[in-house]
Amino acid sequence: MKKAWLTLSALALCIGAGSLQAKEFKEIRFGVDPSYAPFESKAADGSLVGFDIDLGNAICAELKVKCKWVESDFDGMIPGLKARKFDGVISSMTVTPAREKVIDFSDELFSGPTSLVFKKGAGLTADVASLKGKTVGYEQGTIQEAYAKAVLDKAGVKTQAYQNQDQVYADLTSGRLDASIQDMLQAELGFLKSPQGADYEVSEAIDSELLPAKTAIGISKGNDELKALLNKGIKALHDDGKYAEIQKKHFGELNLYLGNK
Repeated sequence: MKKAWLTLSALALCIGAGSLQAKEFKEIRFGVDPSYAPFESKAADGSLVGFDIDLGNAICAELKVKCKWVESDFDGMIPGLKARKFDGVISSMTVTPAREKVIDFSDELFSGPTSLVFKKGAGLTADVASLKGKTVGYEQGTIQEAYAKAVLDKAGVKTQAYQNQDQVYADLTSGRLDASIQDMLQAELGFLKSPQGADYEVSEAIDSELLPAKTAIGISKGNDELKALLNKGIKALHDDGKYAEIQKKHFGELNLYLGNK
């Protein structure tokens, strides 16, 4: 199946005022929704694992601050920032115009397209027409939700919201859903690689301006000091090769795009 791979760009990251020192921050609390393997999930012992988790821990190490992870459903991330439950969000959060009105973002972390997952031989595609009369599930608060409401609902597709991605897949495999919509790489390397995903396939990338690709760390509006500090950490990861090491750990030698929601 043809896939529209997007390569990870070499980021030219600019840091703002250089007067801020990492020692002013003893701890950075990151919000995360651990239902999105291989980006963020829980290991058998309950520990948080994944690409985003390793990135966040590496950024904290570069800045010499303590990392604290705060679990939350994805649709609670922006309210959590506003309520100061955490300082930033590292949970494959896509930068969108709507989100930029209420929160700020760090420099780019990674990017990638969205696709559908459905049973092999179901005859479904990324074409909306093939989904008419079908039921498609999505995780609340994601860019996929915005697409489902603006495009799928109007095209005669039944859509269903869920609190997290694990719930989406549970209803997909039980037959209550005909398809799910989420990040393409998350589906391929998370769901399809699991025993429950063996009989499923992924569509080609969905082409829509409602599904942007740029992903970054969400930050409270106007928190310029933390933004500059996090950008400093991101740049350091690229400069010293640690970003490439983390990417290789989770995605091997393949030159893949990375995912978002």
